[in-house]
Amino acid sequence: MQKLTVKDIDVKGKRVLVRVDFNVPVDEKGNITDDRRIRSAVPTIQYLVDNGAKVVLMSHFGRPKAPFDPEMKVDRMGERLAEIMNRPVLKLDDCVGPEVEAKVAAMKPGDIILLENVRFYNDTKNDPEFSQNLAKLGDVFVNDAFGAAHRAHSSTYGVAKYLPAVAGFLMQKEIEIMGQALANPKRPFVAILGGAKVSDKIGVIENLLGKVDTLLIGGGMAYTFLKANGLEIGKSLLEVDKIDLAKDLMAKAKEKNVKLLLPIDNVVADNFAADANKKNVAANAIPADWEGLDIGPETQKLFANEIKKAGTVVWNGPMGVFEWEAFASGTKAVAAALAECKGITIVGGGDSAAAIEQLGFADKVTHVSTGGGASLEFLEGKELPGIAALKDR
Repeated sequence: MQKLTVKDIDVKGKRVLVRVDFNVPVDEKGNITDDRRIRSAVPTIQYLVDNGAKVVLMSHFGRPKAPFDPEMKVDRMGERLAEIMNRPVLKLDDCVGPEVEAKVAAMKPGDIILLENVRFYNDTKNDPEFSQNLAKLGDVFVNDAFGAAHRAHSSTYGVAKYLPAVAGFLMQKEIEIMGQALANPKRPFVAILGGAKVSDKIGVIENLLGKVDTLLIGGGMAYTFLKANGLEIGKSLLEVDKIDLAKDLMAKAKEKNVKLLLPIDNVVADNFAADANKKNVAANAIPADWEGLDIGPETQKLFANEIKKAGTVVWNGPMGVFEWEAFASGTKAVAAALAECKGITIVGGGDSAAAIEQLGFADKVTHVSTGGGASLEFLEGKELPGIAALKDR
């Protein structure tokens, strides 16, 4: 999947409308707690500035409950970007309309403007009028928001109908690294899937079964597979309506010669709480009134051995309730094994990205995806509208 990028077009003196993903986590006071998405957009912005473009940035943030909700404005993202780039970023109070158009018209090469939150309008409905109004602000459209590429919104998809549309460097990196892993992986190809529910990962498992050599399953979703194997799982998370599907997926893995590994031991707790009593038990010995909240030490070793000898690893979803220290060791062990692996290591967004960042291993893996839902859909083999709308090479 080869797309044109910012390097393929002449941007000198042009107004370049860039869709970034500044939908960053903030605390109750509105302070940014993780600026990775802002930092990830800097190479594209810096390239445009260095090449004499007039840079007009747009992003969504959160889910505003009312138009121009003061808590959902993107001012602090503009301030953080200005700090990182050490240059002024002019934040506007709207994202379309005559005043915005006048400010953009007055820009000089190298200037950066950040528009207000696109979600204050009908962005998610891919409203053609909103798309056209955004398109008036640019001569060229660059999409660098992989995290929003799986939705056909005005600011990611609609605007590409009215302007020449190319990928930014972050988008290009996501497409190339993840695309290469799925299309032509270095082997053995190992996928690690975790998280709470099998239902969230059905499409991913089905797509990966035709591609991987080994599939490691942990997290809450593993208990539905253990139950499908006839084991007692106590009060562990279970999707009763997915037991037959789990059996079917295990049969498919066997058929395709994919090594599918489930936990052989688990850290169980007497209730769902950070300070619950806990113990380690074999996968076939979970007490009836206890619940599994992490993979156990033997499983950690088993999974780590497979990860360390892999040519390509893709990880999506934590191994347990990693937000609680008592149940974070499985996720830590997987992150540490990824950091030691000499192959290509890809962390697929969402909780896994947060975990590897938190644990300090983010710079020891090949790629940490900035997209949660987008990276999942990419792993499912779906076409992402925000990528499909860009010009092919």
